[in-house]
Amino acid sequence: MAGHTQRDGHALRVKCALRDEHGHPVAGLRSVDEHRCLVTGLIRGGEVTEVPLQQALGRVLAHNVTSPIDLPPFDNSAMDGYAVHRADIAGIPTTLPVVRDIPAGAADVGPLARGTADRIMTGAPLPAGADLVVPVEFTDGGVERVTITEDPGDRPHIRPAGDDVRSGSTVLRAGTCVGAAHIGVAAATGHATLPVFRALTVLVLSTGSELAAPGSPLGPGQIYESNGQMLAAAVTQAGALARMAHFVADDVDAFHRTLRESAAGVDLILTSGGVSAGAYEVVKDALTGAGVEFAKIAMQPGMPQGAGLVDGIPTITLPGNPVSSFISFEVFVRPALRAAMGYPDAARPIITAPLTESVDSPADKRQFRRGVLDAVAGAVTPIGGAGSHLLGALAAADCLFVVPEGVDHVEAGAAVEVWLLDG
Repeated sequence: MAGHTQRDGHALRVKCALRDEHGHPVAGLRSVDEHRCLVTGLIRGGEVTEVPLQQALGRVLAHNVTSPIDLPPFDNSAMDGYAVHRADIAGIPTTLPVVRDIPAGAADVGPLARGTADRIMTGAPLPAGADLVVPVEFTDGGVERVTITEDPGDRPHIRPAGDDVRSGSTVLRAGTCVGAAHIGVAAATGHATLPVFRALTVLVLSTGSELAAPGSPLGPGQIYESNGQMLAAAVTQAGALARMAHFVADDVDAFHRTLRESAAGVDLILTSGGVSAGAYEVVKDALTGAGVEFAKIAMQPGMPQGAGLVDGIPTITLPGNPVSSFISFEVFVRPALRAAMGYPDAARPIITAPLTESVDSPADKRQFRRGVLDAVAGAVTPIGGAGSHLLGALAAADCLFVVPEGVDHVEAGAAVEVWLLDG
């Protein structure tokens, strides 16, 4: 890792700097790895909570889960048919009297007498003494007497107690991302709740006087606000809980007021916009000296960034251009957020693939470009150029590819690092 971070009151100090190919610090720029390290150090998790099974879906187990019972808890029939003593059907066809019906859920089932059969349903407890269930398809289906017309062979059609799970055994392991099958085995072994890492709550706040709510008429000079919706969705996809605050105009007092009204109880504040070098950078104006350190990161897009603690709450400030905002979330926030919630796959899946066409990149920055992966050919086609406003191209992409620092041109056919995005 390029460096490390240190908590100091409300500040985080970066202990190393971006260096050029000769090992000399690059003035004014912080490395991508360095800023990622800083953000990771800010976002804390690890709290464990017991939640009902349906609330555990998609969460990460904090502890191993063991079974207090055998599964199945008793010997039971694997088929609808007839429970018999195998020795009683030595000759085929064989006719036996049917003593009783045993449905699923039957209690106090007594033993099976020799020379008789019990009509039994799938999942019903097996009567003591029975060592074979003859499927109904191998019989005439009789109710009072049954004629067995076909030998079931060496398949007893019985599920022994503990055949699936033994009492005391581990059925789910810590670090598992809970899915439907995990909830199924938890319920089957008697668990009503599961111990999971708590989902972090993220306040998402966009800034800009030019913003209008989607669905409303656009005024002169206005654009529809998209970053808040996009980032809230990205937070949710990452497994956290998104709390959206209404976007605020470029006004420091309004920004502070929105934070006061919306930030109570959140684990992370995530803003977009207002962090560049212009005259109306509300986030930068409001949070400089208030716990957030602003820096230029050696990446494209997404150079202006900020991170720190505001009133003790981790705060990450992303740039306002939509592609910059999305890629900054992917590079810095998503992996840190998922790691804090225990996800073993905090990072996106990464592969190496050749480019279908050449691209240029600023040599002093790590460039993140949008692409489309051809799974058959195993190659990546760039889409949308390097512009940080090209949201339509971002929506059409299914991956990001990376051009590292120190490289200003990549020829078609050359292999690049590819981050696979969700479908």
